[in-house]
Amino acid sequence: MTEPQRIALIGYRGTGKTTVARLLATALGWDWIDADVEVELRAGKSIAAIFADDGEGAFRDTEAEVVAELCGRKRVVLALGGGAVLRKDNQGAIATCGAVVWLRAGVDEIERRIAADATTAGRRPNLTNSGGRQEIERVLAARTPIYAGCATLVVDTDGKAPETIAAEIVAAIG
Repeated sequence: MTEPQRIALIGYRGTGKTTVARLLATALGWDWIDADVEVELRAGKSIAAIFADDGEGAFRDTEAEVVAELCGRKRVVLALGGGAVLRKDNQGAIATCGAVVWLRAGVDEIERRIAADATTAGRRPNLTNSGGRQEIERVLAARTPIYAGCATLVVDTDGKAPETIAAEIVAAIG
């Protein structure tokens, strides 16, 4: 694989995108950015508040602006939101990154990680009425083909330390 100018990390919530992005950036001597944090900074409120106050459409519009901007930067590792791949224009922007790494985890692992993250409930809304495991199963099933279509590299994260995941990515991209 040719050395990319950007690395985009995609995958469901709780698969380690933010943690791995930070570690990858350190290993490569690059910057890293969490797209969800950028969206929150622009909106001046959490993603959960954006969903509640303005609706998912407004969130996705701001997310699309952020994704387009971030995918234009160089020497950066991007931790993209789990739903960033849903819009075709985002998929096109993400494809320009060179390396698009799908961090994949099973439902049990995702459920465990989300439950262990104290910030999840306050920052991120449920995406379905059911929430919890049923939501993970339903949303993951819908997004899996999209993640697969966008990814240039797939890394399974179940039971792995973030440092191991980052090292796998560095080894795979050269």
